[in-house]
Order: sequence, then C-alpha cells, then structure tokens
Amino acid sequence: MSHDPFAALDNPAWWALGSAQLAFAAGNTFVQRYRRGILPFAAFDHHHPAAIDQLNEWIGPGEVFFLIGHLPPIPAQWTILAELPCAQMINQSAVTTPAGDVTIASLTAEHKMNMYQLIQKVQPGYYEPDTHQLGKYYGIWQQEQLVAIAGERMKLEELTEISAICTDPAYTGRQYAQHLIAHLCNTNLDEGKIPFLHVLETNDRAIGLYEYMGFTKRRTISFWKLRREA
Repeated sequence: MSHDPFAALDNPAWWALGSAQLAFAAGNTFVQRYRRGILPFAAFDHHHPAAIDQLNEWIGPGEVFFLIGHLPPIPAQWTILAELPCAQMINQSAVTTPAGDVTIASLTAEHKMNMYQLIQKVQPGYYEPDTHQLGKYYGIWQQEQLVAIAGERMKLEELTEISAICTDPAYTGRQYAQHLIAHLCNTNLDEGKIPFLHVLETNDRAIGLYEYMGFTKRRTISFWKLRREA
C-alpha cells in the first residue's frame, strides 16, 4: 500500500503542535493543546487513545475546546456539544488571482481587535484575540474598516491551513475572499508549503468556491466541540 503523504492531516493539531507550532503548545508526551488565548484546539496521540484522559490536566473546568478526527471514549467530566463534519481540502497548484484592482494588506498585532471583531461577527467560536500569532494574516480595508480577512492557522512541517476566511456581509459579492485565498495559497506554494483547509460539509457554496479555485477533497473529518464540566 502506498504511503499517504498527507497522513498527518488525520490528526492535524497533534502534528502541528509537535512540530512547526511547538512554541504554542502545552501538554505532555501523549496530549497537547494550544495555549489559552491562542486557539481552543487540543489533541492526543491517536496511537494511544486511552491517553485522552490526561487532557484533564490541561483543560480547565467549564472550558470549551475542540478535538479533531477520531474520538475514543471521553472522560466522564466532558460533554459533547456538537460534532461538526468538515471537508478537508488540499490545493497543490497555483491559484489564478481574480480580475480587479484589490489592495491586500498585511495584518499585524496592531490590528488584532479589528481581526477578532470581524471574525466574531461572521463566524464566531474558532478564533481568539491572539490566534493571529499562528501565521500570516491578510485583509482588505474599505473606509478604514476591515471588511475581509484570511490567514493561517494550523501549520505542519510542509502544510499550512488556510483559515478565518470571512467577509463582512455588507461587502460580499466582490470576490474579496477569492483574492485573499489566492494570495495565501500562492505565497505558501512559493515557500514550498501545501495549503489545506476545513469547511463544513453542509456549506455547499464555500466548497464550490474552493473546488473552483483548485482545492480537492481529501476526506471528511469531524471537529468535536466539547466542554469540561468539572
């Protein structure tokens, strides 16, 4: 059987926290999480599923967090709030930039609240004020207002997740998302990194856009939203 070069994407947070994003990790040999305030994602070594209980040491009472992929029996203190099946998609070819004169700006810590407020307005729950530290973020401004954004979230050695793709509802229909996705994909491909992303399987419109831009579906993978009760 041939080796799957993207096998690490079956447990992306685990491999990101153990490699390119080690600086953002807290945990031990079998469990890891992103530091609080960075990203509400945790992970465990899928080869040692019983170790999932050890995450209790790193997850606080009342905390809501996400696990990605295979979910073994969970500790009694945890509640499953939702299962979010997502299409995991990969792009290995340069993306054509849409026509039109659009200015793409780099976003920095100076813009952290602009980023947070826009993302919370459009797709809350997956982004925290310091998530921008995980990678490069780009935006489009209109009248000194940030109206569209896209950036990088989980990073593995040769793979970069494109995330936080959102546009203010008052500015949709202008292909801003396509401009930002193309810029991020091509920047990563030029650096030898393969872009990937996750999108809810029910979001047919977004999946259609990503397929149009050259992404292909690798697999369905679930994001599990959980809460530690005590």
